Amino acid sequence: MKAAEIRELSADDLAAKLKEARAELFNLRFQMATSQLDNTARVKQVKKDIARIQTEMRAREISA
Repeated sequence: MKAAEIRELSADDLAAKLKEARAELFNLRFQMATSQLDNTARVKQVKKDIARIQTEMRAREISA
């Protein structure tokens, strides 16, 4: 997910995306621990998505 896409989302959508990303990260970590994960780069990508979402949420909080 790109930063431009994140900026277009509403606050409720951001919260939902954050929840989904955290759930996906949990599942990826679980798969990695059980040696079932094929694409290890996905973990890094999801972490960056979470950081982007949190950054946008914080920026909106500050500007309000």
